[in-house]
Amino acid sequence: MRIAVYPGSFDPITLGHLNIIRRVSRIFDKVYVCVMVNSEKRSPLFTAEERIELIKKVVGRFGNVEVEFSDKLLVEYAKSKEASVIVKGLRAVSDFELEFQVAMANKKLEPSIETMFLMAGEKYTFLSSTIVREMAKYGADLNGFVPVEIIDDVIRKINKTKT
Repeated sequence: MRIAVYPGSFDPITLGHLNIIRRVSRIFDKVYVCVMVNSEKRSPLFTAEERIELIKKVVGRFGNVEVEFSDKLLVEYAKSKEASVIVKGLRAVSDFELEFQVAMANKKLEPSIETMFLMAGEKYTFLSSTIVREMAKYGADLNGFVPVEIIDDVIRKINKTKT
């Protein structure tokens, strides 16, 4: 069985993330979308549990995708799932530099696990969770940026943080 892990902070999941998940689910028999802690990112909008629930709302249509949380090293999580591949989405060349370094460190830690870079669909190359959160703060229309199933959740959460 071909198993992959698609890690990220997903705060919140965007249509760009969903595009990667859809494509990866066609390549692998099993895909674990893993909500992870990013020590570089301060004070997430959604808790890990909330992010898992939001992702589950939008990936239910993919029968081979599971959503989990991990606070382990990524390669340790991947190994525990018997995954042979870690999938990383790239939007721009600037993403590649950091992701390449991380992939090399992961390869050193666990030589049996490969990293697969998947380019974002061209209409999502500009899209990030940071942009979505900023747009939501100012009341912008989130259609075309996040899955329709979670737009109300994002707006509610942003409105809660304003009070």
